[in-house]
This record gives sequence, C-alpha cells and structure tokens, in this order.
Amino acid sequence: MWPFKRNKFKNLKREDLVNSICELERQERTAEAEVYQKIKEIDALVEKGKKEKSKDLQLFYAKKIAHLNEEKQTCMERGMYLLYNIRLMNKLKDAFDSNTFFKTQTKVPLSELLADQKKLAKFLNKALETRISAEDVLTSADELFTEVQSAYEVNEPIYGIGKNEDEILSMFEKEAQNEEEKELAQVKSEPVKKKKAKMEE
Repeated sequence: MWPFKRNKFKNLKREDLVNSICELERQERTAEAEVYQKIKEIDALVEKGKKEKSKDLQLFYAKKIAHLNEEKQTCMERGMYLLYNIRLMNKLKDAFDSNTFFKTQTKVPLSELLADQKKLAKFLNKALETRISAEDVLTSADELFTEVQSAYEVNEPIYGIGKNEDEILSMFEKEAQNEEEKELAQVKSEPVKKKKAKMEE
C-alpha cells in the first residue's frame, strides 16, 4: 500500500512553511505571556499569605497558589511543545531552502564549466602562469619605486622648519608659558583675597 501513496512533500510551498512557523511562534508567545501572568498572580498571593493572620485565609491562598502552579506548569508544557514544533518546522524550511538552492545552482553556467575537469585544470594552470608573470612585473616596479624613493631627499624649505616657522613655534611656546604663569598667579592670589575678605567682615 505504501508505494502508491502520494508524496506530501512534492507540493510543499515555502510560503506555507513560513506561515505555519509564524502561527506557531504566535501561539508560543501567548503561552509564555500566560506563564508570566500566572507567576505574577502567584507572587501576589504569596505576599498576601505572608501578611495574613487568619489561618483559613492562608489555607485559601495556599490552595489558590497550588492551582495556579498547576496551570502555570500546563502553560509551560504547551510552550515547550510549541518550541519543539517551531524547531522542526524551521529545519524543514532550511531543508526546503537548501533543496531549492542546490537545484538552481546546478543550472547555472558555472556548474557546467566546472564539470569539465581537464579543461578546468588547463585553465587554472594558465591563470597561475599569468598571475606569476603579473606579480613579477609588479615586484620589479615596486623595487624601482623603492630605489628611486630612497635617493630622494626632503626639500627643507617646503617640508622642514624654516626660520619663520621656528619663530612662530617659539611664539606659541611663549604664549603657552605665559598662560600657565597667569593661572599659577591666580591660584596663589586666591587664598590672600579670601583672607582679606574675612578681615574686612
């Protein structure tokens, strides 16, 4: 009987898989929200029970907490079941995507080119020879650049410190020193000013 059954996966659509995953994730989020709600209710009842003096009310809260714990456990189990479903559906979607990817790749010209191994080997060897000769040209040019550059001396009037620049730099240094001296003088004079102000008072 089995060989004559239709293959359900032949008509599988990616859109259906994505929709199913989205629906499962929505249900899982609902289950998670319910768990948090139960925890919140339990915590509130625990606080009430701690403050309550009446033993009957404490028992009532204890029973309510036990009931909520059962409901919370059920919600958690549902959530875990849904997470497992989501995981499997994602695996199925990944398999579907991989199948589609490899089917399309076998049809591209590159796959046809790579199928001829002998011609590919010849092409790769020729490409390697071309690369080596190109690199030889580059290294020769690089060596020439280095040789010429090493003979070059920096033009002092353009790049070096001339008389004018040196004077300006000295002026900058003096200005900086003057500013520092002013700041130090201000710091020293502040305690004297405070003493005078106190004496005047």
